[in-house]
Formats: sequence, structure tokens, C-alpha cells
Amino acid sequence: MNAPYAHVIGDPIAQSKSPLIHGFWLERLGIPGSYKARLVESAGLRDYLAERRSDGSWIGCNVTMPHKQAILGELDALDPVARKLGAVNTVVRGEDGSLKGFNTDAPGFLEPLMPMLESQHLFRMARIIGTGGAARAIIAALADNGFTLVVAGRDPAKARALLDELAPDGEHHAIQLSHFAQPTDFAFDDREGCLDLVINASPLGMRGNPPLAFDWSHAPPGSIAYDIVTDPVDTPFLKAARASGHATIDGLAMLIGQAAVAFEKFYGAIPPREDDAQLTELLTK
Repeated sequence: MNAPYAHVIGDPIAQSKSPLIHGFWLERLGIPGSYKARLVESAGLRDYLAERRSDGSWIGCNVTMPHKQAILGELDALDPVARKLGAVNTVVRGEDGSLKGFNTDAPGFLEPLMPMLESQHLFRMARIIGTGGAARAIIAALADNGFTLVVAGRDPAKARALLDELAPDGEHHAIQLSHFAQPTDFAFDDREGCLDLVINASPLGMRGNPPLAFDWSHAPPGSIAYDIVTDPVDTPFLKAARASGHATIDGLAMLIGQAAVAFEKFYGAIPPREDDAQLTELLTK
């Protein structure tokens, strides 16, 4: 049998940094194998998976836009988290050719927030922009950690449906994306002891896409800006947040965190996270 290999699939896919991450860990650990980006259009998703089933060297793939939900019907089994979220970002091939779907977005997203989440807060609120596959994981993860959510999308009805499905408890809100584009003179209460997040879970700001129109007067003082976009790493959204005095978390934090979970599923080894600084430097060149 040839050395094991995995892919990240999507359309577009050339911008993906996942091959650099997995390749770095494979080299560090001396594991024979490879991980490459593979362009898979929506019309070719079923054929791609059918071909891989019979390839004993293919161990699985990561899944990005636009396939995270479309792939559900092509798999033999779903991990409970993936089933709850209705989105898959990791597929693992069994020895019998069966395909099981997982979602590692939620733990990857939460990883850089864990030091803050370990503290007690009087109130936690997150403003989430986007209603796609990654937003589903973020909504569920934050609801499970006691956040009140405001989800903004081009279609507020879709945002409301996501909240009703994934976070049925709590007084969450769905609004039009354009709500955050214009300045506001809203006077925020004292936020001492509170944790406020503003999250771009959309592709807005990604290279080739228009920027996210967000006016930082909508963010309480001390809010943390978190952008899951990784190309570019330092998005206009994050630059504007820093200019307004907010702390920021870029998309590499989530990308590396979710990749670590997937890597262990693919290759059966824990990635060397003590080398994260070197990996981040490589990813930002």
C-alpha cells in the first residue's frame, strides 16, 4: 500500500492553508504521508467520494465551502456533534471504505477563547456575522458556553432558524446584516465583568470577496474581535477593530485548532503543538 494521504476539498481551494499545517506536522513527527488541496466543484462531490472509497491509501479529507452541508447525504455515518450541527468539515475513511463525518470547527473555534471561558462572567454576549456552515458550529459552541447571541445575516429568517435549531434556550436575536454597517450612538452599560465577542463567521473580507461592513460603534468597550477568515490573515475587520481599541483573534487560531483534531483522526498521532509559533510564522509568510 502507498503512503496514506488526505485532502482538503472545496471550491475555491487554492487559498487553503491546511496543506501547510498538516505537512508541517507530518514532517515534524516523521510520519510518512501527505496532505494536499483538491478542487472539488459541487457537481463533482459525489464522484470524488466514490473514487476515494476504493482507494485504501486515502484516509480522509477536510471539507470547506461550499460542501460542509451538501456532503451530509454522501456519508455512511455522522459523529453526534456533526449530526447536531448539520455540517461536516472532516471525513474519515474506515478500513472497509465507509465514510464517517465529523465537525472539528467548534473545538477549533473555542480553543483560543478557553482562558477567558474558564473565568466567571456576569454576562456573555456574542455578535455573530454569517449563517453558513462555520456559523452553525460557532452558534452551538457559544450557546453551550452561556452566551446570549445576536446573529446577523443577509436573510434574518435563516439566522432565526439557526438559533431556533441550535440554541433554542435563551433570548437570542436574529437581525439583518446591514444593521451593523451604519454608526450607532447606543450608550453601552458598564461592561465590567462581562465578555463580549464580535465574530465574522462569513467569507466577507476573504481575498476576492467584498469587505465586511461593520461599524465598531456597535461593539461594547472591551469587546474581542474574532475573524475566521485566513486569507488574508489580518483582515480589514481586524484592522478596524484594533484601531477602535479592541483585542483581536485571527482565523489561524481556529484553523490550527480544528486541524489538530482532524490530524489526530487522520494519522493517529497528536500534532506537536509546542511548535505553534513556528507554524504560525510559516503560515503568515
